[in-house]
Amino acid sequence: MKIGFIGCGNMAQAMIKGIVEAKWIQNEDILVSNRTSKKLEKIKDLYGVSTTTDNCVVAKNSDILVLSVKPKIYSLIIEEIRDVVKADTLIVSIAPGITLHQLETQFIQTHKIVRCMPNTPAMVNEGCTAYVMNANCDNTNQQIIEKLLSCFGIAASVDESLMDAVTGLSGSSPAFVYMFIEALADGAVHEGMPREMAYQFAAQTVLGSAKLVLASGNHPGICKDQVCSPAGTTIEGVRTLEADGFRSSVMEAVIAASRKSKGE
Repeated sequence: MKIGFIGCGNMAQAMIKGIVEAKWIQNEDILVSNRTSKKLEKIKDLYGVSTTTDNCVVAKNSDILVLSVKPKIYSLIIEEIRDVVKADTLIVSIAPGITLHQLETQFIQTHKIVRCMPNTPAMVNEGCTAYVMNANCDNTNQQIIEKLLSCFGIAASVDESLMDAVTGLSGSSPAFVYMFIEALADGAVHEGMPREMAYQFAAQTVLGSAKLVLASGNHPGICKDQVCSPAGTTIEGVRTLEADGFRSSVMEAVIAASRKSKGE
């Protein structure tokens, strides 16, 4: 089996890294194309994959074809490759806001298409990817896509109507989390902690807290309550966050990103 990537930006590289580390297929059976050879040389040196500047070479030789270019050039890339893609190739889109119907219309011919929304934590094998398949896909295709996406994190099948919400949550929120980590560190720096130590403590605290929510299965509110002693330091901080609209601001950020994905 050969897996092709048209485009090798950050998300494609995260996926390639996960596939290589999982040893799912041979490295040379991963085909990658890009407009410029400089980035391809780096990818080839890092992962031992096959590379080319010709998108059509990747398209016609891939059993799974991942379209990992910017959404604004999707239609151009599809127009370029649609006549050479094999009929049984599983086409994977990772572009936000582009629906299965749009993809089917642009490819013209009947294809098996999967729409995915991965996120950047895939770079450290902690990704969270939602996917939806078109009616041409079968159970075997689902098993393959689950295996592919599980190489760099967790994967879940969702209704397509939820894909914009997924984009606003897991797709966009890593940026919000990085802002939160930075803000936590800034507060500690204000109180005298060295900057690098503050970043390390803040990031590890966010990581550990997230793992605790997942491992315990508890509602996040229960985990929060377990930290808040009566009349203590933590509840004082919680009170301040609530007064400044912390939760409302986070909710509005996810909603705004979701609506942007919808094109609103």
